[in-house]
Order: sequence, then C-alpha cells, then structure tokens
Amino acid sequence: MRGTVSPWRIRDLEDADLDQVVRIWEESRDTPADPVIGLAEVLTAVRGGAPAVVAVVRSQVVGAVFSSTAAERGWVLRLTIARSWRHHGMGSALLTALEERLAEAGVRRIGALLPRGEVGERAFTNSGYTGRPDLSYFEKVLAADSAEVTILDQLGGAVPDTGLWDHIAGMDAEKSLIERRLVLPLEHQRTAEHYRLVPPRAVVLFGPPGTGKTTFARAVASRLRWAFIEVFPYQLAADPHGVAAGLRELFSRVDHLENVVLFFDEAEEIASERRDPTTLAHRVTNELLKLIPQFRRRDRRLLICATNTVRSLDPAFLRPGRFDYLIPVGPPDAEARRAIWTRYIGPDRLPGIDLDALVEASRRFTPADIEYAARTAAQSAFERHLAADTPQAEDPNRLTGDYLRAVARTRPTLSEADIRAFDHDLRDSART
Repeated sequence: MRGTVSPWRIRDLEDADLDQVVRIWEESRDTPADPVIGLAEVLTAVRGGAPAVVAVVRSQVVGAVFSSTAAERGWVLRLTIARSWRHHGMGSALLTALEERLAEAGVRRIGALLPRGEVGERAFTNSGYTGRPDLSYFEKVLAADSAEVTILDQLGGAVPDTGLWDHIAGMDAEKSLIERRLVLPLEHQRTAEHYRLVPPRAVVLFGPPGTGKTTFARAVASRLRWAFIEVFPYQLAADPHGVAAGLRELFSRVDHLENVVLFFDEAEEIASERRDPTTLAHRVTNELLKLIPQFRRRDRRLLICATNTVRSLDPAFLRPGRFDYLIPVGPPDAEARRAIWTRYIGPDRLPGIDLDALVEASRRFTPADIEYAARTAAQSAFERHLAADTPQAEDPNRLTGDYLRAVARTRPTLSEADIRAFDHDLRDSART
C-alpha cells in the first residue's frame, strides 16, 4: 500500500477495545495449536502498562499487537488481525508502531514466540525479525491443582463443605428455583447442550438483608463442588491503583481457575447507577461492565451478585446479556418459618410446643433472626435445667414460653419498609 493512504488508523489500546480484540482472537486463529502466551497473561501485561496498539477502521478494531518489557528486552506477546484485513500490510504497520513505543521505553532487543503457521509470520519477516532455528523452546506447566490452590489461598477462596445445600431449611420456593435455574444446568452440562440450553454464567440474587443470599451462593458452590470466592468491596479498595484496578486484577486471577463461583455481596457498592461521569463510582461501574462479558466466555464458572435493592444498580448492569437471571430471595413466609423453627427446635420437642404461635410471632423474622431466637430460648431452658435441684420433665408450655420470650427480645432485621421495597422489586425486576 506504499504511496497510498492506509484505510486504517494506528493508535494506543484503550480499555474499551478489549471486547473487540478478544473477539478477533477467537475468530481468526490460523492453527489449532495453543498460543504460547495466554489471554490472561496478555491482559496482565496490559494492566501493568506494557505498550499495546490497535488498528482501527472507522470505529471498528481490526488488528492489535501486545507486548511486555523487562529492562532492555521486549516481547511481542500476541499479534492478531481480522481475516478480512490480512495481506494488506497491517501486521507490519502494527509492529512498527509497537517498536516505536518499545524504543521509547528503553527496549533494544525484541523477541516473539508463536506457533508455526499462525498469523503474523509474514509480518515479522517483513519487519526485519530473524528466525532463530538454533533455539529450542522449553515450557513447564504447573499442575492445575497446585496453581489453583495458590490462587485460591491468595483470594481467600475454598471449596465449601459438602452438604450445605441440604442444610438450608425452609425457603423451599427459592431453593427450588435456584436449583432448577442454576445448579441443574451446571451439574448436567452435556444434557443441557443437547437441548441447546446454555448454562448460566451470571445471576443476581436480590432481597432484604438477612434472607440468605450469601447462604444460597455458598450452597450452590458446595453442591457443584466448585471453588467459592467471596469478594468484599474493602478488599478491592485496598489495591494501590484503585478499585477499578482491583477489579481487573481479581478477574485476571480468577481466569486461571477451572471451576469457580465468584460472589459479590452488596453489589450496589461497585455497580451503582451511573449519574456523574467524573465520580469514582461511575468509573468502577464502567470497569465491571467491561469485565463481565469476558468472564462469561469461559465455561464452568458462575458470577453471583447479591443486593438488597435492585433499583440501586445501574440499569446496564442488569441487562440479559450480562446477567441471565434476577432471582428474588425474600423473607420467609409462614410455611418457611415453620420449617426453620422445626429445624432448630428438634423433633423430640415438637409435639408439645405451639409452633403456630412461634410462626405468627416471628412474622418479620429472617432465617438468621429465627436461628438467634431459637438459640436464646435453648440457652434459657439449658440454664433452668442446670439450676434445678432435681431433674424435672420438660413442660411444653414452659418451653413455648421460652421461645416466645426469645422472639419478643429479638429485634427483627426486616422493617415493613424493607418488605414493601422487596415487593416493589419483585414486581418490577425479577427475571426468573
């Protein structure tokens, strides 16, 4: 194309380009061989500030090249060009632009490794790179278990104990919905594929505080036998480069895990509705919106975000292309409260205790509230038994009184306003 104006424009990579670049990588590979440098390594280099440039035709990214640097040595990590733009000199133009930036960074020697026959061979030759047939490439891949254990330790994750799913008492409607929508398609992926059912990649659990959203998320990981990583906003804020950088680093490290449930509690703190583009909250939400599509490209992983109120989340965050379901986890109804009380009272005492009175008295209780009241009542009965001069048979009426007094002394987590807000979200936002 010498003597003519190139139809493309070369510029530095921007964060908004990554989705288009990844799509080009996936669509334009020339060989079945795995690339020497993986996607996660490339993204880590980008986030570390290593030079990277793209070729743009109008607003469409059609080519990109990425690098890393170490003292005077630079490496071309990945060169990719859309098929429709091959053999036009774009590869050489990208390499030239990258070399200029590497030279400014003090690099004097540039190397590249790529499978034979992969895109870029001709571009490297035309740009003055020399093959080194005298060299052999050696590689050692750490055992997946060793690498995953290290990452999980660093992120504070683990595979939850078995049986958590079966220990969830009451909440049968929520439990059944979550099992059908999330657990079963992920447990039986081949059967799901047969029916063209794409297993979920990301979901939102919404409901008032204390209703068991975290418990359900952890139980899903337990049922699947996947690693569970709970993310707290303060952990992201600890990153020296800010919350957005902390998010990028987190997703990059999670990308190395084979099976994972990534759980964000209080998602409104990192995905609040964007109003002022100059605020930190706006930048953090933008970053998360870009990271979720990348997360969704991998199988055997699930992102669960929990929030007390859906209305506080940015509308773009909730679109079907990002989240498959918006599942309500509401306060336990009378039937659910009865099941929860039954679990904590025990079958040996049930015949004599007035369950109806407990269910009615705990109308605005969450599962955690009922657990606390049951433990308080049990403590009272335990202390009375030890204080008695002679052991006495348990009086069901007295036991009922213990539980009712414990309920009266327990402050409900939920207010009437909480319940009304949940009913509003249920009508307007649920997607199940």
